Amino acid sequence: MAIQDNGTRERSPHLMENLMGYIDTRIDIIRLEIQEKLKASFVGTLHAILLGFAAFMVVIFVSIFLGLLLNHLLDSTFWGFGIVALFYIILLVVLVVGLDKKVFQGVADKAFDNTIYKSDKREKHI
Repeated sequence: MAIQDNGTRERSPHLMENLMGYIDTRIDIIRLEIQEKLKASFVGTLHAILLGFAAFMVVIFVSIFLGLLLNHLLDSTFWGFGIVALFYIILLVVLVVGLDKKVFQGVADKAFDNTIYKSDKREKHI
């Protein structure tokens, strides 16, 4: 029985070392996955901000252009800008009063449906 106890005692430290190594490796993998997701979200956020800024500038300059064009066509100094402003006011009222949040919720549901499971590389697809 002494031989088995020594054998068990010798295997036990190796088993604990292997278990601790496995746990350390899993922690490192989780940290790397979190780091990758943070990088991806940072790049996505920066991209969205730049696209939003570019779209905002396009809307501003197209609105100024339309206002000046309508001013020229109407032979006025302010009616063109008034018409463009009225268009944006009507658009704002439609968005605030007419659209329900359920429309946007449906778009968000389609965009983010099961993204956690799709991005999980450890998930085995059978």
